[in-house]
Amino acid sequence: MARRNGGQTLDELIALEGAFRTDSLVLAIEQAIDQKAVRDGDKSLSDEERIILAIEAMEREVNNGGWDQFFVNTGQFAPIIADALKRIPCPKTAEIAQRAVKVVEKMPITVDEIENGTWEENENRQGVLRQCDDLYFERPENIEESLFAFIKSNRANIKL
Repeated sequence: MARRNGGQTLDELIALEGAFRTDSLVLAIEQAIDQKAVRDGDKSLSDEERIILAIEAMEREVNNGGWDQFFVNTGQFAPIIADALKRIPCPKTAEIAQRAVKVVEKMPITVDEIENGTWEENENRQGVLRQCDDLYFERPENIEESLFAFIKSNRANIKL
């Protein structure tokens, strides 16, 4: 396996389980996949690698600003986020994600709203997204542990 991410392979990163926090290991894997996407193009990514990127983008954005921030900053993952969460499996969080996606499909966050900084002015959309934020922050599942278990069981399809 080729050496990436500071010289560590995926198997070497997985072997660090217990020595480092799980979220740190998943972040290192995400960064290596991001580097691969830059180096080889998005089409070089496997479905499993896309799942990792989508879930990590969701975690980062929702934790830092809610579901609306996820759609504004990493909306390219919106079409796959619910299925990605089901695959790892985090079905309760997948239901929350699906609800957030549905409201944005019905009331899209437009490019004009993003450019003008007015996406938060749609009270109907924002009300539902705030409800989704509240449900998400109840932490119905341990996403990082589930994602790390997914990475370990799908390592053959993850090439750093």
